[in-house]
Amino acid sequence: MNYYMAPMEGLTTYIFRNAFHQYYGGIDKYFTPFLCNRHMSSREKNDILPEHNRGMCTIPQILTNKAEDFLSLCQDLSSYGYDTVNLNLGCPSGTVVAKGRGAGFLSCPDELDAFLDEIFSRCPLSISIKTRIGMEQESEWETLLSLYQKYPIAELIIHPRLQKEGYGGTPHLSAYKRAEEMLSCPLCYNGDITSPATQEKTLKTLPGIKTIMLGRGLLKNPLLPALLRQENTDSSTLKSFHDTILDGYLSIMSGDMNTLYKMKDLWTFFGQSFDGAEKYLKAIRKARTVTDYRLAVNAIFRTCRVILPAPSDPW
Repeated sequence: MNYYMAPMEGLTTYIFRNAFHQYYGGIDKYFTPFLCNRHMSSREKNDILPEHNRGMCTIPQILTNKAEDFLSLCQDLSSYGYDTVNLNLGCPSGTVVAKGRGAGFLSCPDELDAFLDEIFSRCPLSISIKTRIGMEQESEWETLLSLYQKYPIAELIIHPRLQKEGYGGTPHLSAYKRAEEMLSCPLCYNGDITSPATQEKTLKTLPGIKTIMLGRGLLKNPLLPALLRQENTDSSTLKSFHDTILDGYLSIMSGDMNTLYKMKDLWTFFGQSFDGAEKYLKAIRKARTVTDYRLAVNAIFRTCRVILPAPSDPW
């Protein structure tokens, strides 16, 4: 099985990716948080710089519904040595969808078809796609699959939920199965793989899966790829992993609060891996200086038990 790290805006930055690769690894491809403007900002350039992604197979992701913007970014990315990009047709965020981007683009199949025709005919790079199965109705998926059949997609990463479902409910595994039947391009499954048990359950229905993208489950538990590979796990590295991320942000950001915003966002996920941590998590949320933040974090690691899902635990 191959495993990918999902792109999560503001979370899976190059600081996070490098720390993860250093302490855990087990990821075959790392996808960057999306680029959405015609030209990259300095922050976005830092995230895709080859020297910030050494030793990792990194794929930049693009979020746009304008072919010229997509092609302009691809030209820039090509100059940095990239040979593949990923098109985001999966983001369910209301603000993104309202602009007709991400999963919102799926509601306009004719416009999407024209967009894909232009980028596949003109882009110098290989193009993979991350997609939802539609906006409102499962029946939309047939139209989208017929559209995807037309293009030389390097890889189709399928999150088998509708946009309206967000991250709730149960993934529609039958939709992924239908893609296996209709498409010849490589496929990747994304959605609710958070433990060996959830992987096993999904593979019972979809035994043909060869690649899985991990998102929220990996942020909750960085040991997840090792658990899924049935390798030995050691929670003692969690503190060093955290401290490397913290030090990385402190080295590139001015002022405590900018770094704390980043770290507090991560603790939305990290905190779910500790038993009885609520009062310390509250202290993390209230911290206004790095010193106070470190005190709260040290207390969690000193006091609280790390929860690791067993192979039979749905977690």
